[in-house]
Amino acid sequence: MRLPTRVSSSNVACVPLALITGASTGIGCATALRLHAGGWTVLAGVRDPAAGERLVAEAAAPERLIPLSLDVTDAAQLAAAVERVGQGPGAAGASSPGGLDALINNAGIAVGGPLELVSDEDLRRQFEVNVFAQVAVTRALLPALRRAHGPGGTGGRIVFVSSIGGRVAMAFTGPYAASKHAIEAFADALRVELLTSNVQVALIEPGSVATPIWDKGRAEAERVSVPPELEAQYGHVPAAFNKVIDGTERRGVAPEVVARTIERALTARRMRARYVVGRDARAMLIAKRLLPDRVFDKVARRALRV
Repeated sequence: MRLPTRVSSSNVACVPLALITGASTGIGCATALRLHAGGWTVLAGVRDPAAGERLVAEAAAPERLIPLSLDVTDAAQLAAAVERVGQGPGAAGASSPGGLDALINNAGIAVGGPLELVSDEDLRRQFEVNVFAQVAVTRALLPALRRAHGPGGTGGRIVFVSSIGGRVAMAFTGPYAASKHAIEAFADALRVELLTSNVQVALIEPGSVATPIWDKGRAEAERVSVPPELEAQYGHVPAAFNKVIDGTERRGVAPEVVARTIERALTARRMRARYVVGRDARAMLIAKRLLPDRVFDKVARRALRV
């Protein structure tokens, strides 16, 4: 099999510039450190200043790892991030004046529980962070991505960190899976819409990853109260959801594995549309493709013991 031609990080641009959202922990943190080690200047979006300080402390060249206070749902902080990118090479080390070589949309939350019991507020918050904010960040940074000069005269690159849940939805993670399905649709549309702008778009679809997002998701699920009249239907859900999370933590790949895939996408001459990460993700796709829906549902129920 002929391997795809790649270019090194240093060849993407003279001093490639990336902005990563959700860089405090997990995949975002691992990606920020990996790209920095590969010669990129990284603008690391964090909500907690202490997380930014920890990132800088781990960087071999701290001047190329720049924390940004960035809550993706905060319009003022997004505007400040766009301004930071636009300041050019002297301020941030960009490869071209006001250009952005890579945007990694990673920030996200996980809301879980039976859909019937998830509050409207939590459901809207799931989409606000995982969907609407990512679209807002992307639109705000498109002018800078167009100004970038990558290999072969291409512009910048956009990576959406999706999930295998964006292609296969499982019980009790409906809000999260729905938000990732939406991101998949937006990315598919943008991939075509931005061809004339020379901006490439890719989706990263990890399976189980050992990150704090699911610990937070467990806490979110514990907030869901099962009323007495629905105890027979949903009384087992907390144990089932905990089983899902425990399995994720047990078989999950390290965030660094996903970070390596993101770097591979960003340094390829031509990004693929999708990158599936993890054996469980590939197995789930195969099962979903081969099994009738009702049979797949039975397998999923057996796995959850519901």
